[in-house]
Amino acid sequence: MLPFLFRRFRSLETKVHELNYLFWECTQRCNLSCRHCGSDCFTSAKDQDMPLEDFLKALDTIPNPGHSEKQPASGSQQPKSFNQKSGRGKAGSQRFNTRRLTVVLTGGEPLLRPDIDRIGKEIRRRGHYWSMVSNGFFYTEEMHRRLMAAGMNALTISLDGIGETHNWMRGNPKSYDNAIRAISIAAKERRLDFDVVTCVNKRNLPQMEEIYSTLLSLGVKRWRIFTIIPIGRATQEPDLHLSNQEMVQLMDFIAAKRSKPKHSPPPANIHNTNIPANDAKTGANGSGRPAYMEVTFSCEGYLGKYEEKVRPVRFFCHAGVNIASVLIDGSICACPNIDRDLFSQGNIYRDNLYEVWENKFQVFRNRNWAKKGTCSRCPQFKNCLGGGMHNWHASPDSITINDHSSPQSTLKISELKNPLSCHYRRTNT
Repeated sequence: MLPFLFRRFRSLETKVHELNYLFWECTQRCNLSCRHCGSDCFTSAKDQDMPLEDFLKALDTIPNPGHSEKQPASGSQQPKSFNQKSGRGKAGSQRFNTRRLTVVLTGGEPLLRPDIDRIGKEIRRRGHYWSMVSNGFFYTEEMHRRLMAAGMNALTISLDGIGETHNWMRGNPKSYDNAIRAISIAAKERRLDFDVVTCVNKRNLPQMEEIYSTLLSLGVKRWRIFTIIPIGRATQEPDLHLSNQEMVQLMDFIAAKRSKPKHSPPPANIHNTNIPANDAKTGANGSGRPAYMEVTFSCEGYLGKYEEKVRPVRFFCHAGVNIASVLIDGSICACPNIDRDLFSQGNIYRDNLYEVWENKFQVFRNRNWAKKGTCSRCPQFKNCLGGGMHNWHASPDSITINDHSSPQSTLKISELKNPLSCHYRRTNT
């Protein structure tokens, strides 16, 4: 799509701001200790898991006139700003659910919640889809059957390298084997929208071809790649951050994979020896394993000459435009990876979630505030808008510790100077 046409599309999407994805940070407990974790999750988190009933009360504020079942028994009503007849909100925006809302369970590790089945069933009972982001450690055949029975529609599992490289990243010697097991199970499920994500760093960059071959041999159809910004634990891990030259190397790798014919055979070094040779090469004989896997780069930032070479569409940060989140403490925000102290818009324990979505979030929908520092002089700002919202974090020297030993930003949004990373500069120099 031509850049000016895409900017027009982005403007219309922003004006309508249809809510398509609602992330729920249902726990901050995690069985692993990942080096790149932006949430600093631990086995014993400082915040207790949010009760399901609390989240459902917030979810029930979102109008769902296309759902035929009786209103859930939580006692919630449609927000006053919603016009049932016209399907429009107070601000005159189009009804958000022309496509079904998807609730994405994230954490921490969602599979640590013993009520995971009930969560899924309650979301589906309300007419919404639900999906999950998991490290795959606890994803067994039995767990898979439970989640599918609860109506899970989509799943994302992380794989951050081959063997010990993945284990180094995840901080557990059994993590790689368990992730491979989880991927093998999920890739076979035809009813599931499944993808694998990889966080690229200096250690696993040389393994990208091997990861590609491994995932292809397991039957994975979509592989999503992202890099790391210096937030959370990643600020203390220099091996996680690619140089500009390595970023270009990664972009060239993705572009080459995306340019392959969709029915070309995979590389020769197939790892799963249980696949018959003719199946591994062609996906024939009903194996269900694809001969092609779509490789995409995430929506981290604008990439200039690499736009549409590494993604199916041009860069567009949907945080606060089509994406919202309910965080562990009830905060209402956009993508869970952004600076929650700076950008949270309310709290479900005192605010109506849908009214906050309709009447706030202006900082995400009008990005003129980001045209500062290096962005103020950039001719690509109209295409980039300052990059992904997760790139706008308070710097470490603007963080203080309050009386409860919790980090808090002393900055206001207007005082932010520069994004933490500029993908355009890193890949177009």
